Amino acid sequence: MQSQSTITQKQQESGQQEENTRDRLAREVSELARRHGVTIAVAESLTGGMVASALAAAEAASEWFRGSLVAYSSEVKHEVLDVPDGPVVSAEAAAAMARGVRRLLGADVAVAVTGAGGPDPQDGQDPGTVYVGVDDGADGRVHELDLDGDPEEIIVQAADGTLGELLDALHARR
Repeated sequence: MQSQSTITQKQQESGQQEENTRDRLAREVSELARRHGVTIAVAESLTGGMVASALAAAEAASEWFRGSLVAYSSEVKHEVLDVPDGPVVSAEAAAAMARGVRRLLGADVAVAVTGAGGPDPQDGQDPGTVYVGVDDGADGRVHELDLDGDPEEIIVQAADGTLGELLDALHARR
């Protein structure tokens, strides 16, 4: 049997590795946002601010990061971000969240994430079903992620996946 200190040390090492991935993605977002001269906004649900925290810590964030909105409750999604009535764990909700936060914060590009973190299904979606929406005012897209793990692992993977989708969208800009 492992001692508590060994378990804690392994958990810290694992968390540090996840943090490094998030930091690396955020650093790349910062570089591309500055290169393209675009501002970024974020709307988060199940990740609860993890994406925004990574972006805010990235280099020169005050130049390109407009801010974020954590819309954890369905009511906030509907009332503040103009998500249509219906399920909030859906591609439609992710797209509306991205559009809404881009408009609210006056950003050039926005990313939004919503999903079922678990352990129970939400809106008929299995745990690990995550939707990431990206909107730049001219084009919007949504990507579905199918993640595995316990709720904490799903949330971490969703945050990293959201940053990855934002990075892909920035790479696609010319």
